[in-house]
Amino acid sequence: MLLSIDHQTVYKYQEKVQLNPHQIFLKPLQRAHLLLEDYKIRISPLPEGSNERYSIEGNPYLLAWFKDPHQELSLDIKLKIWSHPFNPFGFVITPRFVDSLKMDRKPHFSYEEKDLPILQPYLMHDKNSLLQDFGKIFLAQRDPLTILTALNAGIYQDWEHIIREEETLWNPSYTFDQKRGSCRDLAWMMMHMTRGLGMASRFVSGYAFNPELDSGHELHAWVEVYLPGAGWVGLDPNLGLLVDEHYIPLACSFHPENTLPVHGSVGGDRQVASKLETSVVIKKLSD
Repeated sequence: MLLSIDHQTVYKYQEKVQLNPHQIFLKPLQRAHLLLEDYKIRISPLPEGSNERYSIEGNPYLLAWFKDPHQELSLDIKLKIWSHPFNPFGFVITPRFVDSLKMDRKPHFSYEEKDLPILQPYLMHDKNSLLQDFGKIFLAQRDPLTILTALNAGIYQDWEHIIREEETLWNPSYTFDQKRGSCRDLAWMMMHMTRGLGMASRFVSGYAFNPELDSGHELHAWVEVYLPGAGWVGLDPNLGLLVDEHYIPLACSFHPENTLPVHGSVGGDRQVASKLETSVVIKKLSD
């Protein structure tokens, strides 16, 4: 299917401020099922300079820097992208990883030693017994994919998905106790559960197209778990589903803060009140 995405972001300040360099993570990541046909970004005020760079985790971003003080910063993204159907279950997991749950005396999976230096940040988690105990319920399934799909479905069934306007991220323990959370809250909680089972996971921010919605689209968040042989496998605890062609990732990281669409600050010795306005419109142009 061919999708058009129109994404506006506006920062309004109480008075003119000096805009420090900004990093803009609003370009779709490369995936086998995605083909970016057209991409335009308009920044106002016009930056003194800009250049596309890559973060430490391989996320592309536009680095923009500015000259004079301004009272507003607006970003207008317009893109067209082909997203082709694929089988989210179309992979084979390395047998050693599957068997590691049986071989290890502790109730969790384990990776090969050579992979641990890279995966270590994706395994860090809160030592919350409630989170760990909930995750361990699904270990009886033994197979990592079956465990993940059951855990994903369990969060979807037992936690209410809510819309939160605040940019803050809830602590996983708080989300667990509240039995509700935004997409980013539930994804962050699930990451701590999967990491407690010995499965490396990362946070993904991007677009999710719902063909039943005419409006009300917004940035979405989900989880990717690293399964040797399969690579990073996406799961959405907000819907209890594996990620398919309806998801378009923009950034992924071991920590949600690194996936914010815009990273930047303003100069000056005192804080200036600001307001953020965003709008996302996704339309299906053809099959």
